[in-house]
Amino acid sequence: MDLSLVDEHLDARLRAGLAEVEATLRAAVRQTDPLADDASRHLVSAGGKRVRPMLALLAAHLGDPDRREILQAATVVELTHLATLYHDDVMDSAPLRRGAPAAHEVWGNTVAILTGDLLFARASTIVAGLGPEAVRIQAETFERLCLGQLHETIGPRDGEDPVEHYIQVLADKTGSLIATSARFGAMFAGCGPDVLDVLVAYGERVGVAFQLADDVIDLMSDGATSGKTPGTDLREGVPTLPTLLVRRHAAEHADTASLRLVELLDGDLSGDAELAETVALLRDHPATGQARSEAARWAQEAVDALAPLPEGSATSALRAFAAAVVARTA
Repeated sequence: MDLSLVDEHLDARLRAGLAEVEATLRAAVRQTDPLADDASRHLVSAGGKRVRPMLALLAAHLGDPDRREILQAATVVELTHLATLYHDDVMDSAPLRRGAPAAHEVWGNTVAILTGDLLFARASTIVAGLGPEAVRIQAETFERLCLGQLHETIGPRDGEDPVEHYIQVLADKTGSLIATSARFGAMFAGCGPDVLDVLVAYGERVGVAFQLADDVIDLMSDGATSGKTPGTDLREGVPTLPTLLVRRHAAEHADTASLRLVELLDGDLSGDAELAETVALLRDHPATGQARSEAARWAQEAVDALAPLPEGSATSALRAFAAAVVARTA
């Protein structure tokens, strides 16, 4: 994401820090077993936005950004994120990740799942060196990641609002780790509890905004930008805010476009023609615009949460970070 930072010094520091994280990350995934090594390096080599380590490095500029623990913490959150991707792609049967074949397409489901487990173990080894408080935070974050995936898998309970259920899933699956990223960066930079509380609130909200924006990108992108086949979530039956809003719209208004979309969503989208029609109809449906607006609302709430922080280049960059999350849907 392009933060378009006005502070050139901060921009240069972040770029240098991310280069260090990249080197540390590649060293961290190295395995002695050849198969494990190839599989572990697969997603690191595919690249990515490195949103979580970037946020950790950025939050560290609210304190002393030169402490070496910050680099380790930034590596931990990205390792944790990568591990979840191996598992998610198996559960979603996603063929691509970051423009490359998903790990399970190359080595099969079992190897992909075990590779994710290896990366979780490596993250745990690194975080153990950061002290018991970091271990506790990482464990609580991991618990929320698992609960979010579980709740996504089983769906809303009887009588539970599907949209509210979905937002809670996003808060657990995405918001929790992004909040931990910001928290770790500031914590190891020596910031006090008040600053950490602000960053947790900010991270939770910007994380939800990030995933809501991804829901729109899944429909609007051409695949070259996102590294993901457009409509992948639709084909695999993964709930997204646009599809949930379409169902709500159909129930309330019974208009032709919404009813046709519900019929398609409930049918077989394995064929290219059916998927293309669904994507096209969703792109033009008000639900997608509403989802984009909801992403912007969560991003603005993240910005509002920063109000207690003193003005400065780091605070301005955190606001730019939240804006960049939703700018991706433009």
